[in-house]
Amino acid sequence: MDQFKQISTFVDVAAKGSLSAAARAEGIAPAMIGRRLDALEERLGVKLLQRTTRKIVLTNEGTAFLEDCQRILTDLEDAESSVSERSARASGNLLISAPAGFGRQHVAPLVPSFLAEHRDVTLTLNLNDRIVDLIGEGVDVAIRIAALTDSNLISVKLADNHRVVVAAPSYLRRFGTPETPDDLVRHNCLAISSEGSQRGWTFRHHGKNSIFKVTGNMVCNDGEVLHNWALNGKGLAWRSMWEVGSAIESGELVTVLDKFAAPGNDIYAVFAQRRHLPLRIRAFVDFLRHAYAQPDYWRKK
Repeated sequence: MDQFKQISTFVDVAAKGSLSAAARAEGIAPAMIGRRLDALEERLGVKLLQRTTRKIVLTNEGTAFLEDCQRILTDLEDAESSVSERSARASGNLLISAPAGFGRQHVAPLVPSFLAEHRDVTLTLNLNDRIVDLIGEGVDVAIRIAALTDSNLISVKLADNHRVVVAAPSYLRRFGTPETPDDLVRHNCLAISSEGSQRGWTFRHHGKNSIFKVTGNMVCNDGEVLHNWALNGKGLAWRSMWEVGSAIESGELVTVLDKFAAPGNDIYAVFAQRRHLPLRIRAFVDFLRHAYAQPDYWRKK
């Protein structure tokens, strides 16, 4: 305790510029401050401060020691704050936004367990596929599966994600298996649309990421519908593993073009930058990250 008091006194004196100022802040006599500094210098065997009646000046050793002491005191303060926050109870309402398909499968089912652990929290879950304005719409946490570019947001990676081309075995028996992305022109591709515009599929081809325009006789703006069409043997679909992983494991769907798979967009929780993040937000993000990190989580979905 004496050593810590000596260090904190040394930092206070250096910050305030005089023994008397540090003494007034603590409500003790300046002589007590002087005795602490003397004891510190004697213990260390170095001179930290040059003291006169008018001012104090740090020695070279004192300057170096001050930086270390400030870091140590900051780390201690952070540690105490962290323990205090963990012992507190999360409370208040959480407004969560998530993509519709992912939210139905991998957020909504986890909500009851989260609320059972945090009984003073209520939660509103909004499922939609548009990019929400977190600050403007008062959203606490948004789940996004995309490359993140907004530097005004904090992002926490929740899980890896990659996309695969899948088809039912019955479709491949009838129409064959594509060997390269160029073969897609001869296949019925179940594409997703956004406001009427059909997107391409991205592959790693000839050493770079390339977008291949695909065509087919069935287009939809809902991923779950495309998934079901693929299960029914209607064509090829380019889907995320979080959606089709269990169907692949059961053999209902088969992956093709695996060696051409491009890096995927991982799954993130994003929230607005805040000086003091509410415990309910941190608790929810940690809960999802822990759930998704379980070895069997994605296999059982």
